[in-house]
Amino acid sequence: MLKNLWLRRSITAGALGAILAVAVTAASLSWVRGTAAGHVYTLDDVPPAPVALVLGAQINPGGQPSPFLQARLELARQLYESGKVTAILVSGDHANWDYDEPGGMMVWLVSHGVPVSRVVLDHAGFDTYDSCSRARRIFGVRQAIVVTQGFHIERAVAVCRALGVDATGVGDDTVRQYKQTWLRGEVREEFAAVKAAGDVLSRRDPIFLGKHETGIRDALG
Repeated sequence: MLKNLWLRRSITAGALGAILAVAVTAASLSWVRGTAAGHVYTLDDVPPAPVALVLGAQINPGGQPSPFLQARLELARQLYESGKVTAILVSGDHANWDYDEPGGMMVWLVSHGVPVSRVVLDHAGFDTYDSCSRARRIFGVRQAIVVTQGFHIERAVAVCRALGVDATGVGDDTVRQYKQTWLRGEVREEFAAVKAAGDVLSRRDPIFLGKHETGIRDALG
């Protein structure tokens, strides 16, 4: 009798937990999509902004950006070449000295024709929230075009806008050929939206805040 009662209560609690999880996920996704609506563009249509914010991704051994990161950097290069941005802020993970996303991003951009004086490095962009928060609080970015993959762009724009950056976004779809990786990214967004909403509601500090940096001001001249 007691065992059956405990089992029924466990099943009920599990069902309620599942319903709550679905509701929170749905609400978070709705917030992401609603906040980003009207602010995601193609490369040709995006309005100009002073800065392109390129979010980090995997760097391979030897400092070579992964195909996903190269695609983001190519979009940023084209934004600069077309005159739609003046400076490029590359934000990524450099928690360990032997793994340097922003450094690899800068080397790629400079080797593809972007002047080094126009590239600014954020070494503590450990996730999307940190990159957006530090862009505003550390580098003083008020308006930017965020660059990432298509499955990620709505969340990135939503987070940046919620943190005070007048952000638009351009998403890359050229790496859809890597079907499994792309699918993992799409699935991950279901859960990442919940984290993003929680981060924005909490207004937590980035993992590393630090002092104000003048790199963007200097790059904009």
